[in-house]
Amino acid sequence: MTEQTSECEPPIPHNVLGRSLELPCGAVLRNRIIKTAMSDSLGNGEGDATEAQARLYERWAQGGTAVSIIGEVQVVPYFPEKPGNLVLSAQTNRKAMQTLVSRAVIDGAHLWPQLGHAGALAHAPISTPAGPSALDVPGLKVRGLTQEEVDGLPGLYARGASLAKDLGFTGVQIHAGHGFLLSQFLSPLFNRRDDRHGGSVEARSQIVLQIINEVRRAVGPSFPIGIKINSTDKLEGGLTPADALEVIRLLSQTSVDLIEISGGTYFPGAKASSDTPSDGSPYFLDFARRARSATEVPLMLTGGFERREQAADVIADGAVDVVGLARAMALNPDLANVWLTEDGGDPKFPVFEAPPRGGVTAWYSMQLTALAEDAEDDFTSDPQAAMDTYEERDAERCARWLEKFPLRPIAK
Repeated sequence: MTEQTSECEPPIPHNVLGRSLELPCGAVLRNRIIKTAMSDSLGNGEGDATEAQARLYERWAQGGTAVSIIGEVQVVPYFPEKPGNLVLSAQTNRKAMQTLVSRAVIDGAHLWPQLGHAGALAHAPISTPAGPSALDVPGLKVRGLTQEEVDGLPGLYARGASLAKDLGFTGVQIHAGHGFLLSQFLSPLFNRRDDRHGGSVEARSQIVLQIINEVRRAVGPSFPIGIKINSTDKLEGGLTPADALEVIRLLSQTSVDLIEISGGTYFPGAKASSDTPSDGSPYFLDFARRARSATEVPLMLTGGFERREQAADVIADGAVDVVGLARAMALNPDLANVWLTEDGGDPKFPVFEAPPRGGVTAWYSMQLTALAEDAEDDFTSDPQAAMDTYEERDAERCARWLEKFPLRPIAK
């Protein structure tokens, strides 16, 4: 899986990144560059795909990415991250979703939905947030999931994955990072259950392992299943790197095909890695090197990659098998093709002076909208203006979401 070079010959970046990768299930990735999940917020407010979204993922496929992962595709509509999310359920507009897939699955490119459930971080205006345990902390008060709801989770994910396969998606990723529901189960800070799903890291991992097994039964042996996990919650009392390594060992005993390593959480008051000034190094690389010795499952590292040499180096030295790019791909949807040429070239990241909290993320979200409209050359917004536009758009979508998916106290 790793690129072999002699000690006296430095790796040639475009050769390293251009090598294909066969996953355990037999599926082949055309290169080592993945557009990792971002909340593109381009759904229509009713959980369905749009023409703009199809165009965005078409551009990434044309731009050379091996896989594009669609952020926050909900397996149930009652715990969404945002009203721009997609939903895989009986109410899905199949024609719109199939159009998205047909535009993005071209020339060997893969398209995977990131199967999610926001849990305690569900968007309050269109949800009744609930996590593994009841929480009452500054900025967040939620109920705990019932045992019946927890027992129903594997079936929800399996049905979502089965529908994704039926619609033409070429794989799925299970979201167990960034503070959303499965990440909450893994974290002792948010999972205080006293049943079989709480306590030790092995117990906290059980629901994730059950979901993987149920999804595999639903999609068969040759359909890729990836998972995204935190290396750390970056919160005192949260998931530690030692526990995260144990989770990776447990995942190695399943049929998962690709483990994406990330970190951090969107819980109120938490500091996001992507919204802090970068020192120019990939995030979580030290953990990835430790994880490599804990599993033979292909690994993907996401966060902080700004230069081609960084990406090529971590693959050439065997730390990981593929790299995940997010904001770099928002700046240049053709970046994979650029990095796969001999000349290469790196994106120029904007620098914002004292942006409002959440403003940088909003700026990148609106940059994705510009890409989807082929209008990035005319995008001149600043973080505050981008956040205002983003929030105004979300407010309008909330009304549409609630009309289609009226609130329910307990989702079954």
